[in-house]
Amino acid sequence: MTHPLRLGVNIDHVATVRNARGAGYPDPVRAALMAAAAGADGITAHLREDRRHITDDDIARLAAELTIPLNLEMAATDEMLAIALRHRPHAACIVPEKREERTTEGGIDAAGQHNRLVHLVDRLGEANIRVSLFIEPDPRQIEAAIRLGAPVIELHTGRYAELEGEARADELHRLSDAAALAAKNGIEVHAGHGLTYANVGPVAAIPQVRELNIGHFLIGEALFLGLDESVRRMRAEMDAARG
Repeated sequence: MTHPLRLGVNIDHVATVRNARGAGYPDPVRAALMAAAAGADGITAHLREDRRHITDDDIARLAAELTIPLNLEMAATDEMLAIALRHRPHAACIVPEKREERTTEGGIDAAGQHNRLVHLVDRLGEANIRVSLFIEPDPRQIEAAIRLGAPVIELHTGRYAELEGEARADELHRLSDAAALAAKNGIEVHAGHGLTYANVGPVAAIPQVRELNIGHFLIGEALFLGLDESVRRMRAEMDAARG
């Protein structure tokens, strides 16, 4: 059975533009509400340690005002755990985080950080927050997610997005195999990073993938198309690929 494919819109970079001037606009919460009206199934926001884009106030307002699920991307720290437990988003996706990186550069090492992650996965689950692990399409990482009891994984598609030709086809095969392995073991599969209108189709067509989280590209396209049309076009591309 092929499930409907959900679209999560990441609004981080609306906040990036706002923070560049230290002004109160553009408002990421307004963008989230517009994305929801345009057909987004959920909103993703990454509260980084350095607060370079999304802020604590943004998370509080998103949690209070959204009528669709909020997915909080968070580092595996006690500070972020406390924030998640305070605001109770629908989901929390645990991601790696480095201060010097411009954006998340790869998946978290769930296999190598089991002892660090197990406490977070358990605490979030006890609070009825759906835990996701942002990982590479690697059987070792999926096996680690199974051991941790994570109900969801999000496969990192950044490498797929950067490659071309046969190398991209090979990476797509890795993503497909990883999605099948995870789903076979009862884990819901999401995917995201670097997806555009031009490359989203093959990932959207993987039958085990239930959700795509897309942000930077959609916010960039909104400069030319408007946010409503940017989201609607991505929704249409995903639906066409799903068939």
